[in-house]
Amino acid sequence: MKKGETVGLSFYAFFANKNDDPDLLMEAAEWWIKRHKLDHFEKAAKIRRMISSGE
Repeated sequence: MKKGETVGLSFYAFFANKNDDPDLLMEAAEWWIKRHKLDHFEKAAKIRRMISSGE
């Protein structure tokens, strides 16, 4: 398991393989892709900072 600043993260990591909450998945996708125009994989530390700052 990798740790540290270089670990990549996809918004899919927040969901189980089964799409059991499509509304939440779409909300996360909108925040990640439409609102912030992030790449599919971003650095986990960057996402943590964004969420902590309320972006």
